[in-house]
Amino acid sequence: MTHRTQSSHWAFRIMSLIHDNPIRRKLSDPYQTLETAGIKLGQKVLEIGCGPGFFTIPAARIVGETGIVFALDIHPLAIDSVQKKIKNEKIDNITLLKADATNTGLPDLSIDIAFLFGVPRLLRNELVFKDVLTELYRVLRFNGVVSIKSSKKKLIKIVENNSMSFLGEENGILKFKRI
Repeated sequence: MTHRTQSSHWAFRIMSLIHDNPIRRKLSDPYQTLETAGIKLGQKVLEIGCGPGFFTIPAARIVGETGIVFALDIHPLAIDSVQKKIKNEKIDNITLLKADATNTGLPDLSIDIAFLFGVPRLLRNELVFKDVLTELYRVLRFNGVVSIKSSKKKLIKIVENNSMSFLGEENGILKFKRI
């Protein structure tokens, strides 16, 4: 059952204008954010809510040819937008998943690190967020990490109650390890 509904095309286009603005990259360096989140060369990474791909292409470059990024979003315009960027950048280590975050379709224990950045609607609904955590627990390898860009301290208790251990916070990114 799908818990999340896609946002309007209008809202997505506004978000794309903000994310694709070169000034945003100067104010918020995606490479630095991803490295803070723990993304490294050779990892299998799951991006929940890829949107227009602000973090997707940088994540693919960080993990390199030996890694892979699974970019997940429920919105068809997000998938189309990232697909165009993949083609333009000639990147071949990104797999797009048009899916709900509660049912990724990925195999058990297949992901080194998952990150959720810029998905406030998902984080506001505690029941849906718990379902997402259940899915992340299923797909994360043992000692796999979930990084969430959020300032909500309530989030820590919710995640810890779903079999993950809080590793700490750095630059607004909360990190958790599958236990």
